[in-house]
Amino acid sequence: MKAALRAIKAVGWYIGELMGDHDYAHYVEHLRIHHPDQPIPSEREYWKNRHAQAAANPQSRCC
Repeated sequence: MKAALRAIKAVGWYIGELMGDHDYAHYVEHLRIHHPDQPIPSEREYWKNRHAQAAANPQSRCC
């Protein structure tokens, strides 16, 4: 039972990584390590800027 629950959590984490669910947390960690003097944007600001950059600089995408 514990192994099955662990497997389900691992699959959920993996899908979250693929979909970008953890990108903000990774970005905050990067800022804290490499740019401790920079202010940390809110999650809403992060996604707004990320989508604006993606729209301004389109790259090949699957969809």
